[in-house]
Amino acid sequence: MKLKGEVAIVTGAGRGIGRQIALTQAAEGARVALMARTAAEIGAVAEEITAAGGVARAWPVDVTDLAATERVVAEVEADLGPVALVTNNAAAFAAIGPIWEVDPAAWWRDVETNVRGPFHLCRAVLPAMIARQRGRIINMTGGGTAGSFPMGSGYATSKAGVLRFTECVADSVADTGVLVFAMDPGLVRTAMTEYQLTSEAGQTYLPDIERLFEDHIDVPPTFAARLSVEIGSGRFDKLAGRMLMAARGDLDLSDADIDAIVGSDLRSLRVNGMPPEKPRSD
Repeated sequence: MKLKGEVAIVTGAGRGIGRQIALTQAAEGARVALMARTAAEIGAVAEEITAAGGVARAWPVDVTDLAATERVVAEVEADLGPVALVTNNAAAFAAIGPIWEVDPAAWWRDVETNVRGPFHLCRAVLPAMIARQRGRIINMTGGGTAGSFPMGSGYATSKAGVLRFTECVADSVADTGVLVFAMDPGLVRTAMTEYQLTSEAGQTYLPDIERLFEDHIDVPPTFAARLSVEIGSGRFDKLAGRMLMAARGDLDLSDADIDAIVGSDLRSLRVNGMPPEKPRSD
């Protein structure tokens, strides 16, 4: 078992990608703390893991609430033990359409859930991880991270921000023994994509989503789940601060492939033709 004895937190764990990540990490021996806003959903996942012989506990929480997130992390460590692996999977994508038509509050909720949530959880777990000199964090990215997504600008802006946030935190904890990664799960059929398929806004502004599913561009959530286990096991430690992609064959990356990614400074958020900025000394 690749995660035997580890304590793992998964947010958005009640359904879709998060549920599969939790199930797979538990099957690999992790004691999993399931977090989401809907108690019934994470309760059902905890029961499923327990029935299969694993260990899981459900903590209903809104990760955009800092005090609640900090309280839950303390409860997790008291109940299950020191947290070794965190997967920031909880996400929102409700604002679909051009910015002059979408509800500003919905647009901002997408950004807040997708960026503030990971910020809060990282902030809550990092001091103890740094003190133990051990821990891994996975922040989930998505569509719009590396390119324009005009009718999903809130989601895209937030997910590009998640990659930059991942880079910043990874650099902040360099040499502490704590490693931070980003992961793109690919286009997975979830409640989020079902909303894109069935809502009036989705049908109007995101018609390509339906065509992609019709063309069988449908990534199983098991890909992201298996990749999370490999990250948690240490296999991809050289790629800390970078983005792994579940749908692009990253499970099969060789050591030479990993070295090439690092050597060419790939899987990072860069402006083409411009070197990274360096702090001024004056």
